[in-house]
Amino acid sequence: MKIEIKEMEFVAENKEKMEEFSTEEAVKEAVENAEAMAEETASEKPAEEASEESSKEEKEGKKPFKKKEKKKDKRDEQIEQLTDRVTRQMAEFENFRRRTDQEKAQMFGNGQKAIVEKILPVVDNFERGLATVEEGADPFADGMLMIYKQLLTTLEEIGVKPIEAVGQEFNPDFHNAVMHVDDEEVGENIVVEEFQKGYMMNDSVVRHSMVKVAN
Repeated sequence: MKIEIKEMEFVAENKEKMEEFSTEEAVKEAVENAEAMAEETASEKPAEEASEESSKEEKEGKKPFKKKEKKKDKRDEQIEQLTDRVTRQMAEFENFRRRTDQEKAQMFGNGQKAIVEKILPVVDNFERGLATVEEGADPFADGMLMIYKQLLTTLEEIGVKPIEAVGQEFNPDFHNAVMHVDDEEVGENIVVEEFQKGYMMNDSVVRHSMVKVAN
């Protein structure tokens, strides 16, 4: 009987120790499991936050950061600079050429006009001399008349022509009024007499007509 009682006490004590041991192991396992779960949640949190931020940026229309483009090669930059310089110089040369052509044409026209102005008094003297001689009465006068006509033909070939005056309305651009007369038979501001012929060369006036204007 004593032996059985002792065995029963030993079993009870061991049972209590085993229960204590099993509860301690369970607590340790629970703590370890809790720590592992905390680490997993901590590692998953930044990934979730990053994905949420990226989704927000996509919704707001923000573009992802792009790397800067590579700089151009120095040779390409030099080629662009030289091409631009050549283009500018070609444009400047073209403008210079046009300007010089215009200046040459203007100088040529002015020189031509100056020569015609010096020839016109000679034409006036021919007309005054031939006005006093009848055509065919004197062979010398006939020769002068032929020279006069040849001179007029040459002037016409270079664009010189006389300005119409008598019977035309007075125009200050072509006529120079030196006298005024009242005449009821003629209209207002009509040229009734021409004292000296005026001439034009192309579209410019070389000399104004010297005239008498009525009314």
